[in-house]
Amino acid sequence: MGYNCVVLAKQVPDTHRITGQVMKDDGTVDRAALPAIFNPEDLNALELALQIKDRHGGRVTVITMGPPGAVRILREALYRGADDAILLTDPRGAASDTLATSYILSRAVRKLDHDIVLCGRQAIDGDTAQVGPQLAEKLGVTQITYVEALESLAGQTLTARRNLGNGWQRVKARLPVLLTVTGDANTPRVAAARKMMKYKNAHTRAEIEQQIKATDPTADDSMVRKLVQEQAGALERQGLLIRQWNLDDLQADLAWCGRNGSPTKVHRVQSVVLAAKESKDVAPTDDGIAGLVHELIQDKIIA
Repeated sequence: MGYNCVVLAKQVPDTHRITGQVMKDDGTVDRAALPAIFNPEDLNALELALQIKDRHGGRVTVITMGPPGAVRILREALYRGADDAILLTDPRGAASDTLATSYILSRAVRKLDHDIVLCGRQAIDGDTAQVGPQLAEKLGVTQITYVEALESLAGQTLTARRNLGNGWQRVKARLPVLLTVTGDANTPRVAAARKMMKYKNAHTRAEIEQQIKATDPTADDSMVRKLVQEQAGALERQGLLIRQWNLDDLQADLAWCGRNGSPTKVHRVQSVVLAAKESKDVAPTDDGIAGLVHELIQDKIIA
């Protein structure tokens, strides 16, 4: 039997490239100044879903929530082997904290047939690890967090090994189930050249509209809508239209979305500046390096 897997992915700023130049005066990160990437542990979740598909059959659907530009990671998911992709985008969902985000995602997942829901343990921009567990609660399904290996999957029973920090735990659960996956679970596969050629022209309606307006800035709204409908229909017939849902499509309660549905409030932002109390210049020569190593050994910093 096959299993329908739904993978939740997030486009995040590449926090490994944060420097003083990308920090705002209020201490927050200027996301526009950083390249956007596929959240690393969400790639591990996608790989686990693809492995389930490879071994047992079924479909893999990837969902991301964000601005229209977040569609880039959906194409990347298709390049790696996902069968379907959905972009959740709506200005009314902006500024959602983990509670509002998990609510919106739950409305999307409920619209799909799903046996296993997978997401990364946490996103590198927030590091909360809250969305997965909150989503499981809203879906009313069993959750297994910190999954580092899928040990068995047969019938309606799944067994996973989860990392406890100082050990591990084997957990058996009945489907449907939600897994949050760690970076140690696997090595994500690379994009397949054949799939890249197939899906490089896969677009959302928002991208189609943007391209039409860029090509003909004088086109009125009715003409834009007509052209969008025609081009979207052509892509859909080719299997290249990436689905795009807004909050109305999800029949979401707006009181639970965006800023209104987000009880998390930032009390204070504090910039931390690390300053050396004392420093010493080391000449970039063999003698200079040898002297530094000798001092480190004397001070018992290294043995």
